[in-house]
Amino acid sequence: MERRSGASRRRLFESCFAGVLCARSQPPAQARSKVVVCRDPLLRKPGAGVDSARLLKLLDRALQSFYGLDSAAEAWKKLARPDEVVGLKVNCLAGKGSASTSVQLVEAVCERLQQAGVPPRNIVIWDRLNADLESVGYRIAIRPDRIRTVGNDVLGYEEELSVYGSAGSLLSKTLTQVCDAVINLPVLKDHGIVGVTMALKNLFGAIHNPNKYHIDAGNPYVADVYMLPPIRQKVRLTICDAINPQYEGGPSCMPQWSWPLNGLIVARDPVALDSVGWQIIEQKRAEKGMKPLKDAEREPKYIATAADPQHRLGTNNPRQIERVEI
Repeated sequence: MERRSGASRRRLFESCFAGVLCARSQPPAQARSKVVVCRDPLLRKPGAGVDSARLLKLLDRALQSFYGLDSAAEAWKKLARPDEVVGLKVNCLAGKGSASTSVQLVEAVCERLQQAGVPPRNIVIWDRLNADLESVGYRIAIRPDRIRTVGNDVLGYEEELSVYGSAGSLLSKTLTQVCDAVINLPVLKDHGIVGVTMALKNLFGAIHNPNKYHIDAGNPYVADVYMLPPIRQKVRLTICDAINPQYEGGPSCMPQWSWPLNGLIVARDPVALDSVGWQIIEQKRAEKGMKPLKDAEREPKYIATAADPQHRLGTNNPRQIERVEI
């Protein structure tokens, strides 16, 4: 009897302890996901490119506002420790032009990370292929003593499938074996199959078979891929390039459907960021007399799926999103 009683007490203790750990790991019930939309109307002057100095200031304002700190320098130190390798996941599928992650934006992020104490050897810019990176203007670099820029074709993919729900994929070794933390750097743009492509879908660039996951407007595949543990656990922050977003014709670069928003969107919650970005695209489509994405039969339902009880990657509930416009 005593042994059974002791075992019962032990199980009760373990159950309570597990409950405490769970409570500590979950955000407060009333917590809201913060999404910062930061703009500078003078970021791109007519007939000229992006003003690099203004872009740095815009980036600092966005980070400082997101973390709610007294200085931008303090905010950058929140992202990573100097001993961690930080991966910058860019989007280069569209080639050179505004539909790919701005080289100047990535250079600005690298500058600020180094000023925050992250050595050049601990910064890795990566995407699917070397050719994709080069087409945008990134220079491939693999020396271990400086900032590296590599496609997944350099190190390849893991040999064992990572599986969640409908997704079964080989993950990039750059993500799994090199990076301790990831800053997600997508572009705010329309997608001709899945509706929109921003924070969640940008991680299709971490798997070997993204072509398999575009049916049914990417639902539930986009959410399931993001649930793969190395993705879910390593992405620290999303800084979405909204300098010259695109409201139709994506993911390819179609300048006739782009507009100068001159902004950045920053969030930790990828679902909240995608929800806000989707609203921005729908507003622009409405201004141009275009159908909403639902009527165009490419509503991005995967955003709601990413928020459901099986995924819990974030929230798409407007009442739980703190949208900050600066």
